[in-house]
Amino acid sequence: METVSIVKDENKKEIKKKQKGNLQKNISIITKDWQLYTLLILPIIYYIVFKYGPMLGNIIAFRSYVPGGSVLGEEWVGLKYFKLFIADPTFWLVFKNTLIISVLQLVIGFPFPIIFALLLNEIRSKKFKRFVQTVSYLPYFLSAVVIAGMIQDLLSPSTGVVNMVIKHFTGSTINFLSLPQWFRTIYVGSGIWQGLGWGAILYLAALSNINMELYESAKIDGANRWQQTLHVTIPGIMPTIVILLILNIGGLLSVGYEKIMLLYNPLTYSTADVISTYLYRMGLEANNFSYATAIGLFEAVIGLVLVSGANYFSKKFSETSLW
Repeated sequence: METVSIVKDENKKEIKKKQKGNLQKNISIITKDWQLYTLLILPIIYYIVFKYGPMLGNIIAFRSYVPGGSVLGEEWVGLKYFKLFIADPTFWLVFKNTLIISVLQLVIGFPFPIIFALLLNEIRSKKFKRFVQTVSYLPYFLSAVVIAGMIQDLLSPSTGVVNMVIKHFTGSTINFLSLPQWFRTIYVGSGIWQGLGWGAILYLAALSNINMELYESAKIDGANRWQQTLHVTIPGIMPTIVILLILNIGGLLSVGYEKIMLLYNPLTYSTADVISTYLYRMGLEANNFSYATAIGLFEAVIGLVLVSGANYFSKKFSETSLW
């Protein structure tokens, strides 16, 4: 027993010695490059103030909040607001709309930047490649207001180019933005166009890191361009694809509200109203902040479960994961 205790004491001393050595090493690294580490101060302050600080406000999902009263609510009500939105048929309608739009964006929109990056990678003319990249990046830097205005102009029943073409062939026009069945197509399609070039950046960076000797070996083995893409290029960028897929799954319910609010109207609520727009109306317009916070917290928990599940299965069936 004495021998075991002596060994344990020695192990504890060694662990403490290593920890002390690592601490001194880290301090010396920070001291040496302190100018670089000072650049982290503003981002850290930003995340504390605007990301982690507001998390304290989630407490009003369990408390009755009155505008002008205590920031943390007036009275503890438990799961009252969670029961309210679970029993609200309007919430489940917006939840269904959010899920459908998100799945469409994931299934249809996610592969487009990958395909676009692979096509760009095959272009041999550097000037033409830069031109295509620049043109494809530009829509990403346009605001949601500009994008919504362009969509309204293009699809206008009276002056829109799309309806002019339709009228030429059919003799009639379609008021796309007033028909619920068209809203999801318009939203997802415009999103693909806007994010195509920007979404391809990470894949292009991953493509540039693939060892060219692998292509040479594939050529020697008689592989054509398609076979090289299938057996060299795609496996080379697969870790990047998996990581971005996990992140996209985690944000499955986080449909942006800006473009939807600019495009939807009461006629299209049945397919266009999503959780974020519902939260806006409940929280800022109806001043029901506790109810809106409960829905937002529910959405965040679902996102956490999704990203954790996607990461678990990715780690189980492949060698790539977020953690």
